[in-house]
Amino acid sequence: MWTFVKMIFLAGLLLGLGGWDFSKHNIPLNEISSGGPDKDGIPAIDRPRFVLAEQADKKFMKAGDRVLGLVMNGKKKAYPIKILNWHEIVNDRIGGQPVVVTFCPLCGTGMVFHAKFPGRELSFGVSGLLYQSDMLLYDRATESLWSQIKKEAVTGPLTGTRLRLIPATYTTWGAWKKKHPDTLVLSTKTGYLRDYDRDPYAGYEKTATLMFGVSAKNKAYHPKERVIGVEIAGASKVYPFSELARAQLPIKDVVGKKNIRILFDKKTKTAVIQDEKGKELPSVVGFWFAWFAFHPQTDVYQAAK
Repeated sequence: MWTFVKMIFLAGLLLGLGGWDFSKHNIPLNEISSGGPDKDGIPAIDRPRFVLAEQADKKFMKAGDRVLGLVMNGKKKAYPIKILNWHEIVNDRIGGQPVVVTFCPLCGTGMVFHAKFPGRELSFGVSGLLYQSDMLLYDRATESLWSQIKKEAVTGPLTGTRLRLIPATYTTWGAWKKKHPDTLVLSTKTGYLRDYDRDPYAGYEKTATLMFGVSAKNKAYHPKERVIGVEIAGASKVYPFSELARAQLPIKDVVGKKNIRILFDKKTKTAVIQDEKGKELPSVVGFWFAWFAFHPQTDVYQAAK
């Protein structure tokens, strides 16, 4: 019976969700949903243009604007969230290395990955599909679907292939520019007509309502509470911003038998996780509901009362 139902469901996915190849997968197919736009209905930026910080200040950036900041091979770049809200993916190169910058507005997660794999370099697009309310990107070579927060291909020929997360900082433009005055900034000249000063998700972060379902929920915090989470050696731990705001900083902790420290700036709501030598570690900043949906067994930091 289940085999027949699975075949019917698979046929429905192939017809109703864009004709993707679901014959190979490692997530439940019934947990894949359409986010609304079709494949590439949200256009990825494939030829990003950048400007200097002073030019960005004059033309389109304000000190309080949020950015995803990246330092790699001595190069610094800032990707404004108000642009990522409209495009979700930027295929880029930094310091000679191919990267894919991703942002899921529904989960509040900005994550940057290496785009070079053994034997190939991949570019990515927006599939229009979701898993656990999180974006599924697709690679243009095989059209495998990749889960952003899960950090791996979940359907198609590359199922099970892992993405390598790169440390990136979710902060304000003012704070990033002060620390990295020689940074480049993704330009609003993207090749698309968009009002980047308008937030298409305005009000979403303040409501407890989710637009799409998730399989695991926890009411310990507001669903859209900002958190920073880390995975080390199979262990995961998350640090809610409300807890960080009450804590004695920096916080020293151990995750996966590794000594780490957590820095937090209350004014700019910027959290960073470092190793004991001060090197920034790959981490994820996003909404509480999204982290918990993918890490239901996570440890949760609580500040001393």
